[in-house]
Amino acid sequence: MTIDAVRAAAPPDRGRAARRAVPPLMSACVVLVVAMVAAINLSIPKLSASGLHPSATGLLWIVDSYVLVFGCLLIPAGAAGDRFGRKGALLAGLGVFAAGCLLSAAAPAVAVLLAGRLVTGVGAALIMPATLSLLMQVTEPARRPQAIAVWTAATGIAGAVGNVAGGAVLQWLPWQCLFLAGALAAGALAALVTWAAPAGERHHADLDAPGAALLTGALFALLFGIIEGSERGWSSAPVLGGFAGAAVLLAAFAVHAMRAAHPLLDPRLFARASLRSGVLGIGAGFFCLFALFFVNAQYLQYAKGYSPLLTGVAVAPIVVGMIVVSRRSVGLARRFGNRTVITAGLLVIACGLGLLSFADASTPYPLYAVGLLVMSTGMGLCVPPLSVGVMSALPPGRAGLGSGLNSAAREIGSALGVAVLGTVLTGHFTSALPRALAGHAHSAGEAIAAADAAGAGAGAHAQVVSAFTDAMSAGFRVVALIACVVAVLIAPGLSRRDRPDGAGPGRQ
Repeated sequence: MTIDAVRAAAPPDRGRAARRAVPPLMSACVVLVVAMVAAINLSIPKLSASGLHPSATGLLWIVDSYVLVFGCLLIPAGAAGDRFGRKGALLAGLGVFAAGCLLSAAAPAVAVLLAGRLVTGVGAALIMPATLSLLMQVTEPARRPQAIAVWTAATGIAGAVGNVAGGAVLQWLPWQCLFLAGALAAGALAALVTWAAPAGERHHADLDAPGAALLTGALFALLFGIIEGSERGWSSAPVLGGFAGAAVLLAAFAVHAMRAAHPLLDPRLFARASLRSGVLGIGAGFFCLFALFFVNAQYLQYAKGYSPLLTGVAVAPIVVGMIVVSRRSVGLARRFGNRTVITAGLLVIACGLGLLSFADASTPYPLYAVGLLVMSTGMGLCVPPLSVGVMSALPPGRAGLGSGLNSAAREIGSALGVAVLGTVLTGHFTSALPRALAGHAHSAGEAIAAADAAGAGAGAHAQVVSAFTDAMSAGFRVVALIACVVAVLIAPGLSRRDRPDGAGPGRQ
């Protein structure tokens, strides 16, 4: 579809200003749903000290329940937008997102907060694919790769926005206000979408409810095994049952998808190396980024003594790397080849994590910021070319599926990153904590509070902080190693060169 055809199809009362507003508005919607993933990490110290009294695993579930539902439902949500209209899907998503935020803000117990987070995740899943699909609809074909790069940069920058905005809210207000702010932002964006966004194209797309249920169940079971392993024991029946259940449900999903006339996601699509490598690479990048976000806020508040606002501002180097490098990465991939740029990006991420793994309570912030900047440079290098590759591997009529795959890889990778680093953190923290405080080792916040309440003095406080930073270092090194492994695994499936017009991957 040409840009003239898009304009001709637009309602006559949509002015030029409304059309211009669509790209930044779609980016704003993306920033909202992704920023909520980062902002909740900043609230962990306040949640730990709240009347909800969440355990260490409870905190992981509070962070990950939103992200996992978000990621698992993205593909069916993208198909729903293709079938019923992308503008309607976006508006419905903003409404559900606001409702989930309000439920979270009113939560009297951890179970209710988790329910609110799940509802919010459903709304986010409806929002994300609709934004990219609508953006593609109003963008001239020749400019679509750059538009995808800008949209992708928004997903990375959103993490930093969540930290800064969340820090500003949490500096003076209780944690509930974080969710109230999310509800207000969703309402304002819904009003702007109603005014500016086009009705949206419709394509035939089948909704595979059994497939969506099997995939969601499998990933929840996998996450249960990872998160609960450090507390229940890796050989305990519930944890082994979680891993076994994940394997069975994933196998059932694959069998169902191979037999279904119109599957949610045909596994045979991943026979295409460029698509397979793109999805895995995107997941790995956000696995690393949100593992960092999970522990960064705790490190800066527990170890460095920063306030919530200063903690949010201190993540600014992530913004610099994403903005500066993301704008150039697609061009670099055209010049030097996807394989070179993407592999280098993942290895740079690993280097950044390696630098951060040496941080402790005495590390000067400028040195810590260098690690953040190195890591964000790697993200900016690899993620936009990966996203362009995934979208280019599918026909235009499957834009909803392509954007759903892009976003699902991000969110599932984010959820697994939080779970893996959180599990390593909990296990190492418990073992490194002094025996006198081991009974209060459910989280760093609880251990610090217990040491202070017992009048144990600055020495005990310092011991808790040292145990936390040692555990953080171990977690960063595990995540860095995973980034290196993924870089090696996906490199053979990446094209050496893009086509000159950026329309798709070149020869393998």
